[in-house]
Amino acid sequence: MEIFKYILILLSCSVIFVVICRRFHLPAIIGYLSVGMVVGPGGFGWLPTIEDMNHLAEFGIVFLMFTLGLEFSIPRLIATKRILLGLGGLQVITCTAIGSCAAWLLGFNAVQSLIVGGGLALSSTAVVVKQLTEQKRQHTAYGSMAINILLFQDLAAVGFLILIPAVSGSESNPIHITFLLTIIKGCFAFVSMTLLSMWVLRPLFHEVAKARSTELFMMATLLVALSAAGVTYYLGLSMALGAFLAGLMLGETEFRHQIELDIRPFRDVLLGLFFVVIGANLDLSLLPEIIDKVLLLLVALIFGKMVIIAGIVKSFSKLSIQASLRTGLILAHGGEFTFVILTEAIDNDILSDGNRPILFSAVVLSLMCAPLLIRYSDQIINLFSKRNKDDIDLKEFTHNQLSEHAAELENHVILCGYGRVGQILGRFLDQENIPWIALDTDPIRLSKSSMAGEHAFFGDAIYPNTLLSAGLSRARMVVITFSSETPSLQVVKHVREMRLDVPLFVRTQDDSNLKAFQDAGATEVVPETLESSLMLASHLLLTLGVPTKKIVDKIRTIHADRYEILRGMYRGEDDHTMIEDEQESRRSLHSIFIPESATSLHQPLSSIIPNDGEFYIKSLTRNSERLIDPDLETIIQVGDVIVIFATPEETAAIEEHILNGNYEVA
Repeated sequence: MEIFKYILILLSCSVIFVVICRRFHLPAIIGYLSVGMVVGPGGFGWLPTIEDMNHLAEFGIVFLMFTLGLEFSIPRLIATKRILLGLGGLQVITCTAIGSCAAWLLGFNAVQSLIVGGGLALSSTAVVVKQLTEQKRQHTAYGSMAINILLFQDLAAVGFLILIPAVSGSESNPIHITFLLTIIKGCFAFVSMTLLSMWVLRPLFHEVAKARSTELFMMATLLVALSAAGVTYYLGLSMALGAFLAGLMLGETEFRHQIELDIRPFRDVLLGLFFVVIGANLDLSLLPEIIDKVLLLLVALIFGKMVIIAGIVKSFSKLSIQASLRTGLILAHGGEFTFVILTEAIDNDILSDGNRPILFSAVVLSLMCAPLLIRYSDQIINLFSKRNKDDIDLKEFTHNQLSEHAAELENHVILCGYGRVGQILGRFLDQENIPWIALDTDPIRLSKSSMAGEHAFFGDAIYPNTLLSAGLSRARMVVITFSSETPSLQVVKHVREMRLDVPLFVRTQDDSNLKAFQDAGATEVVPETLESSLMLASHLLLTLGVPTKKIVDKIRTIHADRYEILRGMYRGEDDHTMIEDEQESRRSLHSIFIPESATSLHQPLSSIIPNDGEFYIKSLTRNSERLIDPDLETIIQVGDVIVIFATPEETAAIEEHILNGNYEVA
């Protein structure tokens, strides 16, 4: 029953800490690390030892690398081999060399310095991939760069784990023989996985899919992931490497997305346990005595790795200074394999156990900082360099300068953003022989479109000079297709400052900021969700037998009224963030139930609206009957549900007035 007690402690503390982190909009990883610090041997000691959890926690890394393999593809991996091997190898070698020199100056011998430098050169794949995925930035230029470097780091960790027993004298074979055997084993594992994928995995999953059994599909996925991890483990390699290779092979099949959905719950739960174990390595009882050394090492680790990695990325890639610094910041921390390498060195008597508190504490604290550094990388990078993306070095675009191309255009359309929507608009304009020019900041997208001869150029439209270079003074129309509404509003304001007559169309995600864009000077605002809803409604009514003319008239009326009939929605936590400081943008639908104790009973609806109120009553539901835009003289009765379109503060004030008769807007 002892293990049951420990599981209850872990689950209880994890739920509490993660809820607190989410409440304060902090990454869940910080909550898990805090749980380990509090309940571990160095905290309250509710978990007297962490060795028994280490093996279970390793499965979190296995499933993480498996899903990472699903994200990649073999062609993509081959295409990025220069980054993976070149930049990844250079980063590990450079950081190891500098870290080793620093350790040697602090009194470590040559072997100890090499192990310490190598361990600190590694970053956390678990933290980076999870945080980038949550922010949907794993496919950005700097996100892909960071992940490729991390993949090489994971391979390098295997080399360090081989090196430790070799230099300690516990390995019978010479070190060069050991490395050669490891390379042979790695090649054998890769070839074996490739052959198994063609001859076994694809036919296996075809048969499993035919059974139409969810649990069978999930069991097959777990079997493949754990079997691959087991094979590489018994070959003397990392379990994570086998899981990555298995994911890589299955990522080439049509079952990739379903496999990813099935494995995600296991990955997230076990990764949480892994971070708990990592956090338990921080001994809070010893921290006050060593805090000065820990903080010094922490600052050196974060700042040093950021500068080194950013310098390497900028020197040997086409990424901008901003993206290079962001890549360095993403990787500026210790990693999970840092603990494995340092623990192995201590177990082999290369490092003394007295080195553990300072090294482990600094790495744990760096992991706690990592999610915040990644999340707020934009703001942090602005402290180091002036944000001027137009100065980015994009050598592949030197033959197609923006200003030179725009100088030949007149009565053209400027597309701000060349993603999915921008590219579709460009194709329609081409069909009508209407000249256009597109501005975007994604170097990968622009590289591909430039090769195809598209009129897309690097430039951030939020800067007035970029718009002028694109020929705003001669443009026939400006269309903003950004998915984020904050930069879209900036572009609208800049365009209107320079030209009042040019038509300005804006694509938005929903209707939350319609008034903000209209007030800023947008000619038309097209909410994507509302337009898709109109399209669905049109097909629905047509199928139900409503005359086509009537449907067309309804759609025209809605467009003429600027979507007024569709305004307002019930918001959830996953709805898009709204532009700050815009009162109208913060309004949404809220339902208020009228109980028997409400002081507003038997009063008209108009009594709940203050004199200066800007919200309105959307509907009233009574006895299962819903009244749209009810008469304000309607008397409030018990059991009514009033739906209002208001801000959260207005809603709270209205509800307080209905229930208790008080009216005080926060």
